[in-house]
Amino acid sequence: MDFQMTIKDHKSLQGSKILLVEDDKSIRLTVSETLISEGFLVSSFKDGLSALDFITNDFKNDVDLIILDLMLPGLNGLELCRKIRNEENYTPILILSAKDNESDRVLGLEVGADDYLTKPFGLNELIARSRALIRRSKRNKKNIEKSQTVIEFNHIKMFLEECRVTSFDREITLSPKEFKLLELFMKNPKRVWSRDLILEKIWEIDFIGDTKTVDVHVRWLREKLEEDPSVPKFLKTVRGFGYKFG
Repeated sequence: MDFQMTIKDHKSLQGSKILLVEDDKSIRLTVSETLISEGFLVSSFKDGLSALDFITNDFKNDVDLIILDLMLPGLNGLELCRKIRNEENYTPILILSAKDNESDRVLGLEVGADDYLTKPFGLNELIARSRALIRRSKRNKKNIEKSQTVIEFNHIKMFLEECRVTSFDREITLSPKEFKLLELFMKNPKRVWSRDLILEKIWEIDFIGDTKTVDVHVRWLREKLEEDPSVPKFLKTVRGFGYKFG
């Protein structure tokens, strides 16, 4: 399916590509038309397998945002999200779901989603969240710091210009958010960071979501860097305050 475009101009984000995966025809058409009217390029699918084929075979990382329903035929939204992340594709993902309890939201974040919006939702909020996710993603790609070549702490090394990390000289694969979070910690050893301040620094001030996303990303870092993630030696919790490194 080809991307569609409207003449309406939204300067900074005009032309951003959005992949919409929603099996409900009325929601799919309404959301698609709304996004197009705001200047986005939209491609939509009604099932997970078709969307996965599109992502892996056609555009890969050349999509700026994926809006993903959870209840999909063939391949559900959680599995699709997991497969996308397993391919080391870190395009922002906004989940849409009728499930609004905390465990479902946390599960969505754990499989790699960046934000979670429950149905029914307002179209203005959907547009705001979409813009925020795309804006941060574009900004992060441009603003990778190169002021310091290597940061080293114990057995962990960060090669900033190469955007890679090693632990005990073994390459560690990190997502862009995990990389920036680790960089924040390693550049400020011993400093205690609150969840809100981490959101402001890493997700930036226009983040619309839940501080639990910080906990999820910290856990992922521990699983990749700590010998025993359940008893972390470096990335520690400071109860009542937040997290610190070292």
